[in-house]
Amino acid sequence: MKRNVIAVFLMIFMAVGIAITFVIGNRDVSSLNQNNTTQEIPSSDDDNKQVVAEDITATLAVCGDIMSHMPQTNDAWSITENKYDYSTMISGAAEWVSKADYAVANLETTFAGSPDYSGYPAFNTPDELSDALKQAGFDMLLTANNHSMDRGYDGLVRTLDVLDERGIAHVGTYRTQEERDKNSGVLVADVGGISVAFLGYTYGTNGIPVADDKMFSINLFNTDYMTNTSNLNREKLLQDLNYAQSLNTDLIAVMIHWGTEYQIQQNSYQQEVAQFLFDNGADIILGGHPHVLQPMKLYIKTEQNGEQTQGFICYSLGNFISAQKDRYTDTTVVLNLELEKDGKTGKSQVKSYNYVPMLMLNRGSGADVRFELLDVYKTLSQNLDDTQLNNRLNQAITDCHNILGENEDKGKIAA
Repeated sequence: MKRNVIAVFLMIFMAVGIAITFVIGNRDVSSLNQNNTTQEIPSSDDDNKQVVAEDITATLAVCGDIMSHMPQTNDAWSITENKYDYSTMISGAAEWVSKADYAVANLETTFAGSPDYSGYPAFNTPDELSDALKQAGFDMLLTANNHSMDRGYDGLVRTLDVLDERGIAHVGTYRTQEERDKNSGVLVADVGGISVAFLGYTYGTNGIPVADDKMFSINLFNTDYMTNTSNLNREKLLQDLNYAQSLNTDLIAVMIHWGTEYQIQQNSYQQEVAQFLFDNGADIILGGHPHVLQPMKLYIKTEQNGEQTQGFICYSLGNFISAQKDRYTDTTVVLNLELEKDGKTGKSQVKSYNYVPMLMLNRGSGADVRFELLDVYKTLSQNLDDTQLNNRLNQAITDCHNILGENEDKGKIAA
């Protein structure tokens, strides 16, 4: 009987032990499955497909020199509203500027404050111009040019403050050494999903000396900015371009104030500087200062690995708004760069470009609205009974075609 009892007891003990082992074993396996990613999961055909990012295209709009001579400033004054209003003056271009993913131009004046407004040779413009630029769709302005120091360092600082208040980015001038050093003077912008590092420079300051302790405040690409000679500051440019490349943006764009005034062809120094910039990382070069249009073209860049991409250069976009009315100085364009990023390779380039011709109309001192930037083709389509104006509009088209090329005239295509 004892043997039977003992046998039964042993059978029960073994059964309990097996059960405990099974539970513990399952618990350990469950724990491993929760804490490791090696658990096998059935796959489907969709899971085996490689995900490839889509190509990205974006538009960068570029305009020329934004100026306000005193006749323009006076014309912007609204007696009924008791304030300055530049919106009518630039409304003709606003349609094209606002369509772009990002829009830039050269601000060739200062916002040094009222009431001492002035035009050439030392510009100081009402803050309301910045309101009109923001309303038109401008996102960023080059502030490094030969008029940056027209009202001294204090005027330069206030100009940047005004732009900041309107939410307009800027490149080329700086309030402090820390601000200049923060990104080596580089501004990174998101252009419709394509990252672009912008750099901005000027050849000089119209003979206005920059104090030794304020040299950080403006990007000068010449070592001898107080003279008429041209010695490129390669060390400074290399430092900035190297930093821009270290940011690993999709593209690098240099906005630069250079060239010979009122000449519709670039000079040899512009070509020298442009080649240096392209050779050291720039993909896009956007020039200004001559106050007239100069040629633009795509530029084939060959990388160190032998791959080729398309860059772009415009030697001068001429005036955007001004009171200058000689031939070429009143003709400008809204330039559109189509940027492209390959979703498979991640490479970016300038895919193509086009422009829309504009004419800065000066109706004379007796007109209710004296200055107005006109879309050339849109104005011609109105069939106005004004032979003189129509002739000027057609001359603007001819000049754009001769300098920039006819095939890239988007206004003609749209018309």
